[in-house]
Amino acid sequence: MDINIGKKAAGERAVDFLQPGMTVGLGTGSTAYYAIKRIGGMVRDGLVIRAVATSEESARLAELEQIPLVPFDQVEVIDIDIDGADEVNDQLQLIKGGGGALLREKIIAASSKEMIVVVDENKLVKTLGKFPLPVEIIPFAWELTFRHLVALGANPVTRMLGNERFVTDNGNYILDCSFGQITDAVELNTQLKEIPGIVENGLFLNYASAVIVGYKDGTIKEITRPYPATKSF
Repeated sequence: MDINIGKKAAGERAVDFLQPGMTVGLGTGSTAYYAIKRIGGMVRDGLVIRAVATSEESARLAELEQIPLVPFDQVEVIDIDIDGADEVNDQLQLIKGGGGALLREKIIAASSKEMIVVVDENKLVKTLGKFPLPVEIIPFAWELTFRHLVALGANPVTRMLGNERFVTDNGNYILDCSFGQITDAVELNTQLKEIPGIVENGLFLNYASAVIVGYKDGTIKEITRPYPATKSF
């Protein structure tokens, strides 16, 4: 793959937070890819950790990198989750799910002591919503769920892979929803959770403990909680 300098810088910096003996969540996507690659090199050099993956894609990469994966019944808590995002605002609210792994990503994030988000500078926004919000729905009567989202003003579009509907690792469909500017992500998240048939949505609120931003010149910026209420990118 072509090297994205900003993504590489952010992904590799996040790995510096790891300590021997940690249980690590491995995210999904083009920026998390660089973190997983660097973790693999550190494991081969002697770092002792164990990991869980947010997608089949990340699990395959971890196995190639010789990173030890453990079953979830052996995991009580995850020390650090390193994952990407499609959008990040100045409150560290995220839109995720562009890669289709949002449900597993949120399960891992919710069980992690810290979530380190790695992005390039293009993912920073003042207000969420330019990137369509992924919503994962069950296939049963999906048309009815679609209509509920239309009524909510979501302008949903069924995600496709070629000529077929995109199917998540969980066997579900994804609707990409365009709400325009999301000025109240908390309220929208509540409204989506009230619609039967929706398994999860790509709003990640109060999960990120830090955001590492990589720039095209190779520099990075780290944004951590607590953050000033007036802070902006």
